[in-house]
Amino acid sequence: MGSHQAWFQLLGPVQLLAGSRPVPVGGPGVRGLLALLALHANKVVPLDDIIDALWGHDPPATARTIVHGNVSHLRRVLRSIQGDSGDGAQIHTRPPGYQLTVDPSQIDVHRARALLEYATAAGAERRAAVLAEALALWKGPVLSGVPDSVHAPELEDLRLAVHGARVDADLELGRHAELISELTTMVRENPLAERTIGQLMRALYHAGRRADALAVYRRAARHVVGTLGIDPGAELRELHDRILRDDLADPSSPKGPPPRLVRVNPAQLPAAVPRFAGRADELAWLDGLVEEARQGASMVGVVTGAPGVGKSALAISWAHRRAADFPDGVLFATLRGFDPEHPPLAPGEVVTQFLLGLGVRPAELPEKPHERIALYRSLLADATVLVVLDDARSAEQVRPLLPPAPGSVAVVTSRARLDGLVVASAARLRALESMPPADAVRLIEELAGPGDYGKLAELCAYLPLALRIAGARLVVSPQWTVEDLVAELADERTRLAALDVAGVDVAETSVRAALDVSHRGLPEPVGALFRLLGAFTGPSIGPHLAAALGGTGVAEARRRLRTLAAYHLLTEVGRDVFAPHDLVRLYLRGLAETELAATEREAVLRRSVRYYQAAADRARRRLLRIVDSLDFAAALPEAELPEFADFDDALDWFALEWPNLLETCEAAYRAGRYEDAWQLARVVHTYRVVRPLRDEWTGLVELGLAAAKASGNPLAHCWMLISRCAIALTFGIEGGGLTDAEHALALAAEVGDKRLLVSANIHVGAALSSSGRYDEAIDRLRQAIEETERTGDPALRGQALNNCAEAEKLSGRYAEAIEHQLGSLAIDRELGDDSYAVVSLNNLAELHLGTGELGEAERYARQAIELTTSRGFVLQEGVSRAALGRVLRARGDRVQAREQLELAEERFRQAGAPWPAELGAELAAVAE
Repeated sequence: MGSHQAWFQLLGPVQLLAGSRPVPVGGPGVRGLLALLALHANKVVPLDDIIDALWGHDPPATARTIVHGNVSHLRRVLRSIQGDSGDGAQIHTRPPGYQLTVDPSQIDVHRARALLEYATAAGAERRAAVLAEALALWKGPVLSGVPDSVHAPELEDLRLAVHGARVDADLELGRHAELISELTTMVRENPLAERTIGQLMRALYHAGRRADALAVYRRAARHVVGTLGIDPGAELRELHDRILRDDLADPSSPKGPPPRLVRVNPAQLPAAVPRFAGRADELAWLDGLVEEARQGASMVGVVTGAPGVGKSALAISWAHRRAADFPDGVLFATLRGFDPEHPPLAPGEVVTQFLLGLGVRPAELPEKPHERIALYRSLLADATVLVVLDDARSAEQVRPLLPPAPGSVAVVTSRARLDGLVVASAARLRALESMPPADAVRLIEELAGPGDYGKLAELCAYLPLALRIAGARLVVSPQWTVEDLVAELADERTRLAALDVAGVDVAETSVRAALDVSHRGLPEPVGALFRLLGAFTGPSIGPHLAAALGGTGVAEARRRLRTLAAYHLLTEVGRDVFAPHDLVRLYLRGLAETELAATEREAVLRRSVRYYQAAADRARRRLLRIVDSLDFAAALPEAELPEFADFDDALDWFALEWPNLLETCEAAYRAGRYEDAWQLARVVHTYRVVRPLRDEWTGLVELGLAAAKASGNPLAHCWMLISRCAIALTFGIEGGGLTDAEHALALAAEVGDKRLLVSANIHVGAALSSSGRYDEAIDRLRQAIEETERTGDPALRGQALNNCAEAEKLSGRYAEAIEHQLGSLAIDRELGDDSYAVVSLNNLAELHLGTGELGEAERYARQAIELTTSRGFVLQEGVSRAALGRVLRARGDRVQAREQLELAEERFRQAGAPWPAELGAELAAVAE
């Protein structure tokens, strides 16, 4: 398979290239389809539009089938270039058609547009070079080799714009003579192209051929009048008049000084929110920018945050409060960075507004955007101004607009973090979060009057936009009570709909619309991951899971998650742990339902289950010996899974991922993926063996048991019964899980797996011991020991020895118990199983206490405590401290005994385990 980057050529023969090598794609129909998708890169092209473009009004009956086949063919061609990694250009099925997701720089048309845009702010030398590079992208007549019905007249407009801009740059550089031949040919070919005619007249005039320049105008005027019956345009006529007056300045000659500023103090702020509630800390932070600026710096502050969090209201309200601190005025512009109806404003457009506000007359405005930016900086070189730039898209959009003078302040608001401003302009960054509960309630009160709004504010997730909408609904619909609105918002299915009100600017009156604007503004690969997250029901996401869901590498998945965090659609709640805000979570859920096909949602579940099975299986093998036969080592490549250097790494991962693991298991069960559900539950069960919390462990195992029963698989049923028996044994539940153990033994016999039979037998023996039937237990467990010695199975042998020692201890057979427990401890240490070693150490402490060997008993108890505290084994720490407390009591040290028993009781409570009555009696005895 290939590993090149795919390049798309439309400005000439339509081609797909691997590096610089053309790759055959097929006939005109396939090339036409490729051109349509590339022209509308990262947008959905409806299937009906594709058919219309390829066949006009007379498509064949099989047109849809042909397009489907050609899409499949193009996907294969792309894979042959890029490989199977899933990176690079991809063609996705997106109702009602198809979408090519690709970096626009890989398409010559989009690269030409980007170069043209970049050139607008570059100096003349650089501008000319960049535009020459853009022109070189044209390799002949555009869209060659596609059906005649496929056409894009805008490509010719683009070529003329690039060429015209390049000629302007050359004229500015004084390359007059070199341009004359080129422009003369172009005017001859298109005698109505007034811009080109004007450029030729300028080139001739500045080359010293004034009479020829005037002759060009006369010929052009005759042709326009004769062809169209109208005079040439006003701009061409004015140029002719200036040449007649010999009044045409050479753009390449040194320019005079900029116009002097007639001091006008702009005051461009829009109206502030009438009653601005809360945000005391943020207002103080903004005040701090002013104080720093007074020390002789030009300060930049970036207020960033999620849609609807109140960035604009904060900036504008604060600016009104501090406007008097800026004697030379306040400039304001909405940059439309995330406006769904309009493209972001270019810096040159904003500067024009600012220059007019500063008193520059329209006739004095320079022609070129970069010249206007230079004039703007010159005018503000000694002015103390406040510049408020609302809704910025990028650092590049903002940087030319920053005031240069010491004492000036710029405040920028954006949904993106604009890290580039922090790096390049030393900007201060303030991320705006949801409001504190008290301030959120006060905001609603400002709108709707006093009331009990605590629950309403909570359901609005303390988001200012949602709070204002809720308050507005109470004001405009007095028939709705607070209780009515709370009831509507409490239903997650209708909450976002309830947070919409009618308004001219939908993004300002709808939480859903505000989020939609941010989503639609994402780079497509990032947007694709965002939509997939809507089908994942867990509360958080990390790079490894994101990579599994999106089919990318882990590094790329991490980059995309950080981009979502930079746009405040996710929050990085921990290192490499990302989670959506409550309202974003609801928006995501709706997005997945409307924009992902059922097969895509199913794929998200399938991939998340596979990932967690593989990752949890890898982690559990760092915690404990594994006795079941489940092995997911081959489910995913090692590079796609987290690394677990040691026991602690694995334990930390399970603790972090526990909510996701449980939710994924439940999602698999709800979807009828019963095999997946019980297997994941069994794999995760190992974590709860090591960190036993009764309620969580019980919930997991009951879910796995239900899935096992539904699957009809006796092996599944057997292992989940063994898991439930383990809970009963760990927490001393009456009966010790004997019924489950005996049922598991019968199923193991039905399956015919000898190792499974031994494991079930060990659990039957342990349950018999827990039920006080010691002789039966010891007999059964000694049989298990013999069987595991014969088969050479140390993992099961260690379990059998440990449980046999426990039964012998309870029956008073201390010598045999100590021998078996020491054997178990040796295996525990050989296999590196700390959680089993703790059980052995605790039992040895109890056994030596029983034989009166208090020194040995204390030694084992303290070893157990040291291990449990270092590993965080809460329940086993309680058992260890109880053992030490009993030893200390036997030694006559009542004070320390009470201290250890009280700690033991606290640990039992933390683990959700019942405090044994006999230990309660011991504690009462030493407390007297």
